Amino acid sequence: MNKDYPISTNEREGQASSAGRPARSPLRLAMRRFRRNGLAMAGLAILTVIVLGSVAGLVWDRAAVARGEPQPYRHQMRGAHPQPPSLSPFHPFGTDKLGRDLLARTLMGGCVSLGVGLSAALVSVLIGTTWGVTAGYAGRGVDTVMMRIVDVLYGLPYMLVIILLLVLFAEQFTWVRMVVLFLAIGSVSWLTMARVVRGQTLALREAEFVQSARAIGAGPARTIVKELLPNLTGTILVCATLTVPLAILQESFLSFLGLGVPPPLASWGTLASDAVTALNPVRACWWLLVFPCVFLGATLLGLNFVGDGLRDALDPRSR
Repeated sequence: MNKDYPISTNEREGQASSAGRPARSPLRLAMRRFRRNGLAMAGLAILTVIVLGSVAGLVWDRAAVARGEPQPYRHQMRGAHPQPPSLSPFHPFGTDKLGRDLLARTLMGGCVSLGVGLSAALVSVLIGTTWGVTAGYAGRGVDTVMMRIVDVLYGLPYMLVIILLLVLFAEQFTWVRMVVLFLAIGSVSWLTMARVVRGQTLALREAEFVQSARAIGAGPARTIVKELLPNLTGTILVCATLTVPLAILQESFLSFLGLGVPPPLASWGTLASDAVTALNPVRACWWLLVFPCVFLGATLLGLNFVGDGLRDALDPRSR
């Protein structure tokens, strides 16, 4: 019988399978929905350009070191004062107050800022997923105790905790401070992930496929790994994508206060902080503030577009 109303995706895939065509997997359907999202694809294009530029800046720096030349992001040009963008000499982003090339520093700052965001997302996924799925699957007393701990941690002024950790390690080597910065930001970003994963686990633990796994003798660990985590992948991926811009903003705020990346390394936050100190009524060095902030804003915008696109693609009901 012919239908005079639109058929659902499941009906369409069932018709395709009955007609001899292979049915598309949920992942392929999600990718197709993602590709049809114009804002998500625009965000992905922006992120691709920024990531490639940051990697190119790192390769530029390593190539200069291999040739025995000064590192571009820390090399001071003659006449150590801010120079506007120019092509002769080649400084398309200009130079800072110490005569260092702003293009090289912006690209290197991208490596640092993106590294902070990705590290925070990784820590958030590892801790938040483990905590949330354990609390949600165990239930009862275990769930109550674990989530009350999360509530207590939510009540702490986490930014002050991060600042305290950074101050304690202020005199350490550069790489130690960088590791502490990554871990400090990541250690407070998992709380929201834990709550979201716990809520999804509570909704899934009574599902039929979980009950079937229990009926055939699967233990808690096997049930979580084989049944729950695959169904939580979309939620975890979306939360991780939205964690990256928050971590980048936190690092930028800390760097703006002088507690972030130690010099001579740079991040977009430290570049913005240096630009504010260099601005004065006599000479407005606009390029010192515009270029790092444009890169930072474009990255945050692209990440949010991609996160929203993934949410809509993995859960069409959220649109």
